[in-house]
Amino acid sequence: MSLFLNRIERERLTVKKMIELYCKLNHTHNGSLCSDCQSLSDYAMKRLDNCPYDDNDKPTCKNCTIHCYRKYEKEKIREIMRFSGPKMLLHHPYLAIMHLIDNKKTSNQQQD
Repeated sequence: MSLFLNRIERERLTVKKMIELYCKLNHTHNGSLCSDCQSLSDYAMKRLDNCPYDDNDKPTCKNCTIHCYRKYEKEKIREIMRFSGPKMLLHHPYLAIMHLIDNKKTSNQQQD
């Protein structure tokens, strides 16, 4: 993994890792994502493909004013993030720390 991924690519990888971690610890499967988690991952990647922000001004989803997720997917990804977020520091520390930094940056930009 490159330390210099652009913002969208880093978010893409972070979401994938969070979904993988959630699926691995909550669902019985053969080492790959279950169909529900794979479907959510595909959906999240399509949303990021169509994100109107560029790398310089992309907020974290939590701080985004555009609601691009459908209701079910939004609730499911929140559940996954609440579960996986704290565990990311142990499993993927770089991504977790960068996500926290990105989240802080975007919340500070909204206050300005």
